[in-house]
Amino acid sequence: MRFLLFVLLFLSFAYSLGLVLANNTEVGVNLLFSQAPTMNLGLLLILCLMLGIVIGILLALLIFRVLQNKWEISRLQKANANLQEQLTQANTVIDRQASAPTVNEAVYGASAANVQNTDATSLTEGSTLSKRRRD
Repeated sequence: MRFLLFVLLFLSFAYSLGLVLANNTEVGVNLLFSQAPTMNLGLLLILCLMLGIVIGILLALLIFRVLQNKWEISRLQKANANLQEQLTQANTVIDRQASAPTVNEAVYGASAANVQNTDATSLTEGSTLSKRRRD
């Protein structure tokens, strides 16, 4: 990977040097509001090329970040909708379980649960243990 990067840097340097040597005429640069001093046309081409590359990279990163944020927002909205659906399903299951009859009510009916509760309380009230001596 380093070798490939080194080759690309060498080729770009060689191209820039050839561009400067091939276009060696002096050109005046008008910047609309000011006048830059005359400079070599090849150097001006290289500066414009580098400036264009830097601006292009910055814009590409900005656009990629915007697209990445949109993708993240849509992914989170889908996950949110999925979680809302799971919550709704869980709430319906909980409501069904809360309204379902207990085991005693299902087996013996609604009045049998009350009978068992009264029998249990009467046993606990009347059942007192005491120690008696045998004579």
